[in-house]
Amino acid sequence: MDALLYISAGACVGFAVGLTGIGGGSLMTPLLLVFGFPAHIAIGTDLMYAALTKSGGVLTHHRQKSVDWLLVKAMCAGSIPTTIATIITLKYMFAGSDHYSLILTTCLGFMLSLTALVLFFRRQLMSIRILNNAQWSDQRRFNVTVMMGALLGVLVTLSSVGAGALGTAILLMLYPMLSPVKVVGTDIAHAVPLTLVAGLGHIWLGNVDFGLLGVLLIGSLPAVHFGTRLGRHLPENAMRILLASILLILGIRYLI
Repeated sequence: MDALLYISAGACVGFAVGLTGIGGGSLMTPLLLVFGFPAHIAIGTDLMYAALTKSGGVLTHHRQKSVDWLLVKAMCAGSIPTTIATIITLKYMFAGSDHYSLILTTCLGFMLSLTALVLFFRRQLMSIRILNNAQWSDQRRFNVTVMMGALLGVLVTLSSVGAGALGTAILLMLYPMLSPVKVVGTDIAHAVPLTLVAGLGHIWLGNVDFGLLGVLLIGSLPAVHFGTRLGRHLPENAMRILLASILLILGIRYLI
């Protein structure tokens, strides 16, 4: 019965991801917490879930030439080292998962709230131009991208949330001339190595439930396809606002 429940949960999250394009981490981790899984298992398992479910999207975007690989390398130059450093810190600075679970849930609440705000104000973010000044050199632009990637690495490793929505927001603000399809493709291409390295780190920490991961994938992979097809016929703004409201409520709950 538990397996059927988790397959259904995976299907619901996969369907919602296909319907709205919002990353599964924003939905899956809170759902696993509701099911009673401890924070470290929910976050670790969801990171591997995200890496596996998004990998197919990278191939699709690569074939469509909608990935800016130079930007992916720049973001990875920041995110991968901080991801590894965060995992090492959790391993050697704490006696066990019980000692850092509060950090994980607090970071989760913060990232859920931040993701909700990004979704609410997506259009306003698209109008922000941080680096449109001609005086900015390519090296300075690269440095800022690396720093944003570094911050994202820490936050995603501690919460499993933000690789999608927050990564997109960073690209929208830093690279206003990047086409929307390249923003999405580049963000997904960066999210896969980020969540994979973080997920492998959580495996090292003993924070991944492989049986749970398997049944979640069974439910979610076909559901993403159906959600994507149905999503073309539904109002995008209404769905985004609804999910953003849910994420904000969840975020506040884990913060207080």
